[in-house]
Amino acid sequence: MLEDYQRLLDSKRLVAQASGVTSFGQLNPMLYPYQGETVAWALKTGKAAIFYDCGLGKTPIQLEWALRAVEATDGRALILAPLAVSQQTIREGKKFGIELTYAREPSEIAGHITITNYQRAHKFDPTMFKVVVLDESSMLKAFMGKRKQLMLEMFRNTPMRLCCSATPAPNDHMEIGNHAAFLGVMESHIMLQRFFLNDTGKDSLGKYRLKGHAVEDFWDWVHSWARCAGLPSDLSPTFCDEGYVLPELVVHKEIVSTDITVNTGFDKKRPKQAMLFRVNNLSATSVNKEKRLTISDRATRAAEIVAAEPGEQWIVWVYTNNEADEVKKALKAHNVEHKEVRGSDKLERKEARLEAFTTGEIRVLITKPTIAGLGLNWQHCARMVYVNPTFSFEDYYQSMRRCWRFGQTRPVHVYVIMATTEEGVWNLLMKKQAAHENMKKNMFAATRRAQHKHDIPPEYITGAAELPLWL
Repeated sequence: MLEDYQRLLDSKRLVAQASGVTSFGQLNPMLYPYQGETVAWALKTGKAAIFYDCGLGKTPIQLEWALRAVEATDGRALILAPLAVSQQTIREGKKFGIELTYAREPSEIAGHITITNYQRAHKFDPTMFKVVVLDESSMLKAFMGKRKQLMLEMFRNTPMRLCCSATPAPNDHMEIGNHAAFLGVMESHIMLQRFFLNDTGKDSLGKYRLKGHAVEDFWDWVHSWARCAGLPSDLSPTFCDEGYVLPELVVHKEIVSTDITVNTGFDKKRPKQAMLFRVNNLSATSVNKEKRLTISDRATRAAEIVAAEPGEQWIVWVYTNNEADEVKKALKAHNVEHKEVRGSDKLERKEARLEAFTTGEIRVLITKPTIAGLGLNWQHCARMVYVNPTFSFEDYYQSMRRCWRFGQTRPVHVYVIMATTEEGVWNLLMKKQAAHENMKKNMFAATRRAQHKHDIPPEYITGAAELPLWL
């Protein structure tokens, strides 16, 4: 009786249906076992997401997946990547014997696998491709963003789809919903209705929170179309974590003293409202006003930190053009050579400078997390400065992981500069970091629960590839 009841419960459990390749050739022997298992699972799933921490090898995974998917569908694959990541991906492809072409225009398409930047996606006809990969797919986070809407419309009918990103932001489950929508698993608004409550509490980090009884079911559902891992052993205890222990991350909280007195004068009508000191209430308006008042002091401190270690490469993360201008002025005063990548720069200039930092030609790079915070492998650099704290945990986490990632051999030193009046922003960011760690625990726990249900033999199926049913 109990067994029958359990079978009834299992039959009602929500899972995504596999729609991919049921048989494929021997996978590239250069892949680590957990990478090969991931490729095999994603091929079988057909429309899948990979949420792996930085440095676990999402690039070789997506390249091998694209190659095998192209062979199975007898079609073409399009890989969309952040700016300057394309050349890095091409180099990685050469290591694994996989050829792909970088195309700025459709006329440059050659071969079976094409890679381009998200900024150029609108130029390409999606009907030319049966396979699509979104590299650093967290760009889907923007719920009503134009780029997200473009991706959903362009590839709505693409047979095989793969999303690759680090673990989602802790305060935005809509990022997971948007991935599900892109993959055709479930519309994001339906996901919210089924698993979430609207949370308006003052201590809430986001608009929605999981229903208490739905936590395990939600993550089991996610696991039916997504893999989540911080270490190889998260996928299976048989996978070894050797070589995947990160060096120390040393975060320096740099407090800059600033004059917080306010010359308000005397208000006869509202004498109690006159203030002697600035009070930051953490509203966006208040924080931005405070940043404008402290920008010079923070930029000066950033330049001092960079100038103190002239033998190191540095990334200076800014959030506004005014901050970049102040930092450049301060670095010049310390005779520190530097280059900036700004949003208004032409795409070719951005690509060239980001590539020059990658190859070591530029020692000090000034840019924003929204420009260079995704996808780039900068393990050669172990120093970075944030000119101020940010409300966005994703911006902080992703940009910091450009350097602090598997393959880094040295301790990474991160300096976060803030005025005494801006510490509240940092404290909120740390609260989001704790929520992020909790989210990862839930995601990885779902992976472990499902191991025995979705195991793929390590000796991958060989023989001629069979076309899936949808072809």
